[in-house]
Amino acid sequence: MSHTDEVLVELARERGRDLVAYAYLFTGDHASAQDLVQDAFVKVFGRLRAGFTPDTAEAYVRRAIATLYVDGFRRQRRWAERKHLVAGAEQVPGSAAEVVDRVTVHRALAGLSGQERACVVLRFYRDLTVPEIAAELRLAEGTVKRYLSNAMHKLEGLLGPIAPAAHDVVDVLPPAEKQG
Repeated sequence: MSHTDEVLVELARERGRDLVAYAYLFTGDHASAQDLVQDAFVKVFGRLRAGFTPDTAEAYVRRAIATLYVDGFRRQRRWAERKHLVAGAEQVPGSAAEVVDRVTVHRALAGLSGQERACVVLRFYRDLTVPEIAAELRLAEGTVKRYLSNAMHKLEGLLGPIAPAAHDVVDVLPPAEKQG
């Protein structure tokens, strides 16, 4: 382990709790404070040269915490001033049942593997065909079909039967044979 790594480990072990408490004063949220400290560690120790002591490194980390928080605050403020130009309304219109359905679908999607979820989103949100999904994800068409099939079975287990879209129904028999 290098000297820099030893300083990082010692600082995290000995002063980590105090650094999170310091960051909490900025954020007011424990999880955000932990993220801020982690970002500060990455920023400082990504550039730190040999010869630093834990005390010196701590001063740099505290400075980075303040700087990162202020930069993030400014970024959020700039976004708040401009988001109306590109973003829709904050509130999603609809009934309580629609909101519950939306949350249920999000939870069900979270239960899929990354590949399954990507295929489902591309298929049903972007309305891509299997060949287009395969090209987008650089997969074989058969692999995309397997991911979609597995995902649909999992989703039906959580959400109930899912009716195929009209363009997903494939006629097996020619129309003349169906009538007789």
